[in-house]
Amino acid sequence: MPFPRFCARWLPLAAGLALAGATLVASPASRVAPIGVTETAEAQTGDAAWLRYAPIVDRAVSGRYDGLPAVVVSLDSSPVVESARQEIVRGVRGMLGRTLRIERELPSESAIVLGTLAAVGKAVKGLGPAPALEPDGYWLKTVAEGGRTLVVVGAPNERGVLYGTFALLRKIAMGEAVSTLDEAESPAAPVRWVNEWDNLDGSIERGYAGRSIFFEGGRVLEDLRRAQDYARLLASVGINGCAISNVNADARLLTPEFLPQIARVAEAFRPWGVRLAISLDFSSPKAIGGLTTFDPLDPGVARFWRDAIDALYRAIPDFGGVVLKADSEGRLGPAAYGRTHADAANVIARALEPHGGLIFYRGFVYDHHMDWRDPKNDRARAAYDNFQKLDGHFDDNVVIQIKHGPIDFQVREPASPLFGALEKTNEAIELQITQEYTGQQRHLCYLVPMWKTVLDFDMAAAASGSSVADLVSGRTFHRPTGGFVGVSNVGRDATWLGHPLAMANLYGFGRLAWAPALGARRIAEEWTRLTFGDDRKVLDTVVDLQLRSWPVYESYTGPLGAGTLTDILGPHFGPGIESSERNGWGQWHRADHDGIGMDRTSATGTRLHRAVPVAGGRALRVPRDLPRRSVALHAPRPVHPRAAFRQDRDPAHLRQPPRGSRSGGRLRRAVGGTAGTSGRPDVRRGPGPSRVPGGSRRGLARRRLQLVPAHLGDRGRAWPRRTLPGTGRGRAHDA
Repeated sequence: MPFPRFCARWLPLAAGLALAGATLVASPASRVAPIGVTETAEAQTGDAAWLRYAPIVDRAVSGRYDGLPAVVVSLDSSPVVESARQEIVRGVRGMLGRTLRIERELPSESAIVLGTLAAVGKAVKGLGPAPALEPDGYWLKTVAEGGRTLVVVGAPNERGVLYGTFALLRKIAMGEAVSTLDEAESPAAPVRWVNEWDNLDGSIERGYAGRSIFFEGGRVLEDLRRAQDYARLLASVGINGCAISNVNADARLLTPEFLPQIARVAEAFRPWGVRLAISLDFSSPKAIGGLTTFDPLDPGVARFWRDAIDALYRAIPDFGGVVLKADSEGRLGPAAYGRTHADAANVIARALEPHGGLIFYRGFVYDHHMDWRDPKNDRARAAYDNFQKLDGHFDDNVVIQIKHGPIDFQVREPASPLFGALEKTNEAIELQITQEYTGQQRHLCYLVPMWKTVLDFDMAAAASGSSVADLVSGRTFHRPTGGFVGVSNVGRDATWLGHPLAMANLYGFGRLAWAPALGARRIAEEWTRLTFGDDRKVLDTVVDLQLRSWPVYESYTGPLGAGTLTDILGPHFGPGIESSERNGWGQWHRADHDGIGMDRTSATGTRLHRAVPVAGGRALRVPRDLPRRSVALHAPRPVHPRAAFRQDRDPAHLRQPPRGSRSGGRLRRAVGGTAGTSGRPDVRRGPGPSRVPGGSRRGLARRRLQLVPAHLGDRGRAWPRRTLPGTGRGRAHDA
């Protein structure tokens, strides 16, 4: 496509996406006042996020809740259940204009009853047998008993009561009936955490929404009300843990002087059921412990970690665990002593085990000084090569935290092959909510559809039930723990993430961590209605912008699966095509006058494909098994100049997997396709073989360029030619 035509087609929409959030947040609420919500002259700041509880004024909707009891009873007195009681009062007052009366014992009239299953089972005689629930799950049940109606929120534990309360309020906000409830839900995985990359000086690595809500000037902030508000937001979508410090860790966090400060953050989190965690510096035994070594097999080092962890739990009895980045991007690790990652993880895990704590050991380990001249070097292989051979060597409270793709939060990546390679080790998927490579909250990029392509992908690691979501939850191989970690990096900006529409990604992460089967459209519609109300035009506009934003952003910053074309040596923002090349960081796209793309094939390239599972044991076929959007991620695509074009459809093998194949469509989705994609880029076909013809550079400059995905070693075969970038329109998301 000629550059002027590209600009005419995409840049206006891109600008619209970038400005949409600013328009929505800057406009007075009266300009976009939704039907059923009271108009107000005051603009929303965004700090309430999706917990606005805006008044419902449409009687057709609010009338559904006329029979809602006027009393709320909490049968447990823990801080978490008390938060649930306060939240139901706050939500009902905001949406229905009614203030619930609070009782400590079950009255003779109708009531909303909050409590653990043990407590409500004793108090409500007609409740019946409780369903089987996992920890943190909940049961919403309407019971008619003795001429009264009881709306019961029951759960196996206190956090479940809180999550069930938020679910009940979400139903009211969405206009759903609550008069005949009988619903039970359990989370998909026990681990649902966020990581904050906050530094003690108040800065945030890859944060785009102001300064830290936890730290400033080398200390914990005196005012932690915003941290408490953040814990409430996290709890509303079922997130149960938060690591508050940067993975490029500061050893001072473990010093006796700092522990009381961290304990204050834990105290702010505790009423909302969010367990606090911190990141560790692996060299701490030497940096702050007075030892001459941090060798994980040294008895003195093991004693240091036991003492440090014991002190943490004395200060914070409900401490959740630690995150460790080692032997990566200059961070010290076990390689300094010739030890393995299992040695490093286990020495800390054994200090945590008596307290029930977890260590999240990041799988983001690679050599950032690789020789770019060697075509066999490949950063995408690093996590697999480093950890697959250690499967079964990690203790049961170690979780390998694996980035969703094998490189680094790129706008399109395949699922990391490491997910399917660890049968005897706990796993968690690491998703990036903060938009480091996807627009940094200056551009709109709704990430849920991208995450879904990975979570839904079947890794073919077992006969059934081996999607990435199943693997990280621990279900496939019956692991004791595992789950989801999102790198959030909220800040002091009123909108939390610096862009009002970016909060859909935080909301979406929480909803997917709880229920990975939810669709991207449903999550977008939920978030939009909870945030902006029910006006149909607002709903349709915002949801359409969100669902179209990922492929649009990809088209102008990193199309074809080539990786980001932004400045990777600086802010990871703005054009910087050459910054990826001729250095050791390994984000190479190998673009030159002949073509673009890494050779990762088994025959002639880095052999990444040997780690990619394909049903039936056959080799991955390039480009037959790949989506058109991402062939350059796996094999070079030669440049082919041609003046004449004509429209054509995709060949059959790119439209549909072979009959009986488990992997065809799933593999194409995971390595770059989108589930349920209906929009297709323009596809051009021309006569003749697909080898690059001769011609001068002047001729290339005069003609429009086409990219031909050609199978390495079979360049004589004709493949469809398509323009750069893809120009398909329509929805690129699941229903």
